[in-house]
Formats: sequence, C-alpha cells, structure tokens
Amino acid sequence: MLLPILLAASWAAVASATDCVPRMFEGDSVVCVCDSDFCDLPGQISAPELGSNTRITSSKDGLRFAVETSLNEVSAPDGATVVVNLDHTLEYQTIFGFGGAFTDSTGFNIQKLPAEAQDWIMKSYFSPDGIEYSVCRIPIAGSDFSTRPYSYDDVEGDVDLAYFNLTMEDYEYKLPYIRRAIELASRELLLFGSPWAPPAWMKVNGMLNGTGGLLPEMWQPWADYFVRFVQAYEAEGAPIWGLTPQNEPLTGFEDWAWNTCAWSAEDMRDWIKSNLGPTLEAADMGHIKLMVLDHNRDALPWYSQTILEDADANKYVDGTAVHWYDDDNTGPEVLSELNDLFPDKFQLYTESCDGWDAPLDQRVILGDWYRAESYASNIIEDINHWSTGWVDWNMALDTTGGPNWANNFVDSPIIVNEADQEFYKQPMFYAMGHFSKFIEPGGHYISTTVSEGSDRVMAAGFHSGDHTTSTVVILNMGESEESVSVDVGSGLEFVNFAMPGKSIVTILVPTPGV
Repeated sequence: MLLPILLAASWAAVASATDCVPRMFEGDSVVCVCDSDFCDLPGQISAPELGSNTRITSSKDGLRFAVETSLNEVSAPDGATVVVNLDHTLEYQTIFGFGGAFTDSTGFNIQKLPAEAQDWIMKSYFSPDGIEYSVCRIPIAGSDFSTRPYSYDDVEGDVDLAYFNLTMEDYEYKLPYIRRAIELASRELLLFGSPWAPPAWMKVNGMLNGTGGLLPEMWQPWADYFVRFVQAYEAEGAPIWGLTPQNEPLTGFEDWAWNTCAWSAEDMRDWIKSNLGPTLEAADMGHIKLMVLDHNRDALPWYSQTILEDADANKYVDGTAVHWYDDDNTGPEVLSELNDLFPDKFQLYTESCDGWDAPLDQRVILGDWYRAESYASNIIEDINHWSTGWVDWNMALDTTGGPNWANNFVDSPIIVNEADQEFYKQPMFYAMGHFSKFIEPGGHYISTTVSEGSDRVMAAGFHSGDHTTSTVVILNMGESEESVSVDVGSGLEFVNFAMPGKSIVTILVPTPGV
C-alpha cells in the first residue's frame, strides 16, 4: 500500500516553478505525479544567444528541470571550488542517444491507465516537449519482463519456421507504443532487437531457461528467425536499426531462472561468420548494426576481442553492447582497452536498471535520489570511456517493479499506480532527461576535465552535430553546495554558478567561435 507523506509548504514553490506536482513517499526526494488531466513537461529548451548560457537543474531537494539563463563571464571566480574545462579541439565518439526498452511489462503497465494518461507517458519520453528518447531496445519475443515465457515459434521441430508469428504481446504491448513514439518524436528513433532465448526446442536442454546453448543443427534456423523478426516488425511500421545476437550470453552457463541461451565467445564468433552475418546480408539486412556481447563489462575486452579479431566475423559486427550490472566491480578502463583494440567499432550501453539487487520490499523506492545519482554517474563514466549512449531498461513498471514472470522485480523511471489511475516520474526519469533531451544524436563527446580534489563532482561535455551548441552535464554527489566555474570558451568565457548539493545540472551554451 502506498503511503504518501504530506509535503511542507516549501514544495509548493517548486511545483509552481517547474510544473511538477510533487509528492513524497518513502524515498528522500519527490516524485512528480501525473494523471489523465496533467503531467509536467519541460518544453523545448535551446541554447541562448552568444555570450549567454542556459542551465537546467534537478536536485534531491525537489528541483525538476528548473531553467535559468545568465551571461557568461570573462574569468573564473577566485572562490570556485570546482572548475570544469571543455577542450573544443578534442572531439571523440559520435553520440547515438539515450533511451529505454519497449518490454512487455512496459506496455502492460501503460495499458492499465486511461488513454489520456497513456499519452502523457509517451509524450514525456518521446515528444520534443518531453525528454526525447532516441535509442530504444525491443526484446525479441519474451523476456523475464513478460507475464509468461514464450517464443515466436513454439511448434516443436519447425526448422522452416512455418509457424513463426508475432504474439499478442507484440500487438498489444509493444507495437502500438513503438508506432506512437515514432509519431511523436522529432528525432529518428533507433530501434534494436535482442533475444533472451530461442524457441525451447532449439536448445540443448529443451527449455527457455535453465542451462545450455543452441543445438548445433539449429544454428541456421536460429539465424533465419532473426530475419523473420526484422521483416515482421518492419511490416508493422517499426524499422529495425540494430540487433544483438543474445541477451547476456554468459548466463546460460548457469542454471538461470529466466529466458537465456549460453554462447561462448568462440561459438558466437563462428555462428556470426557462418550463419547470422551471411543470412542477414542475403536478406538485404547488412545495414543493420550488429552488436556483440550485450552483457556486463567484466567480459571485456576478451569476449568482443575473440569475435572481432577474426576477420570473417569482424566484417559483420559494428559494435559492442554493454550492461552495467558489474560496473561496481569492474572499472571503465576495459571500455577504453576495447576501443584501443578496435577503434572502428562503437560501444553502447544497452541495459541498466536499479533495484535489481535490493531486498524484495525495496525493488521500487518512490522518490529515491540515490538511484538518479547512480544513473547519472554511470552515464558520465561510460561516455568518458567511449560509450556512444545509454539505454535504460523498462520504461514503466507497477508499484512492485513488475510484472515479471520470474519475480525478478526492479525499479523504473516511471511507476504506474493502477489503483489511483496515476503514474509517478521518479528522480531517475529526470536524470535520464538531463542527457537524452539536451545531447543531440549525431553530436560528439569532447574532452572534459574536472579540477583535482573535486571527487564528488563529475562532468561530460558535448558538441552538437553542427557544432553550434555545446552541452555539459555536471553531477554533484556531495551534500554541500559547490561554486562551479565551467570554462566554455578556451579561457575566454566562463559559466559561473552555485550548484546545489545532490544535484544534476545541464548547461547549454553557443559554441564559442562557431
């Protein structure tokens, strides 16, 4: 049962300033409440005139996309506690964008709400007035975030895939929302598909979960299955930009509780070069971006290296997909190591969520600022080590963090309360928006440094694709306010401001000299 805490009068000013209707639950910050009648949207925010900056702030204390514009200054103040330097001459990877996944559970939860509230969710994520997601994942058939385990062909021995069909879940929970997202978005929506498991009859153990990989005689039917998925989705108005061959391929070597399939790096290499790559190419799908691994970075660089050092496999692979679940134990240096080995292959974070390792009664924490902070810090760290973007997991879950047929509940940026016919934008939603809305796809990461001793502050800077706008996202993980100075103009222009403790600030500024 949800037990909201009455807000102090000070929150009312925040609601008025940011169009957020705040409510406190068990977390240390607010959620923003939306229903059929109202939902906060940041609107369209662009860089100001030359010599000025626009700052967008969200904080533990309750700010949500609070906007302020001021003039740039000619020097940093003497008392600056944090200095951030952007080097406009050092430009690195192209940014694809940020987003989330069209899971069955996401659609299942959105569908529980009235049509008007459903559209507020979609506008919040995809419209120019929302946070403008641009890269989204689609589970190929079922995942644990489904109400049941299933594949697109559960007919035993159907190697010709005569019975291949999309399911109710696609037509009810995925495709309608994908089409609406495409309709709302002003940016191109990059959709990529990832399978959790082949049909059970294709696997050694005859199960969607458990232990074991693909039967050798099923290597070609499984490759054909990918082609059928792409064709089916594109026929329904959902063009596929990318594919990963397997979600978390190393889980299949354990007795895994939900959909999986084991793939060693050597077998994945051989299947790609012998079956999947040629099959996609023969079907005129060679343009689709193929990303290997799709698992934690503790498998880097060796898993991708095993595949990419083989020339016959390498030619079919465009990049590496990474999950964040072991990032506390494995440093980001492995991302840089992989880039050094294969600088022509991109890296993209394709799944992240919080609450997955929490006690069951804390899988969802309404208003938890720490989870927003963990999102922002991970995004900045990954981009500083060559990631081209960051894709969250479920876009909408219920108040328990489901449904999930394997009871693997987690948190989400939007939580749906069916009983009260409303939904809550978590602090994580705004953390994602500080990146997804303001960092344009097609832009580039630029060299960003933070002054020594500022160990609670992180930053990442970017150029827009046309180089006219520079964006920097700064995270203050400390409790105290910081006097921040951002050198945006090669020592000639500075953005100076007081940054609240426990906050995220995105700065937009015309690129000097452009």
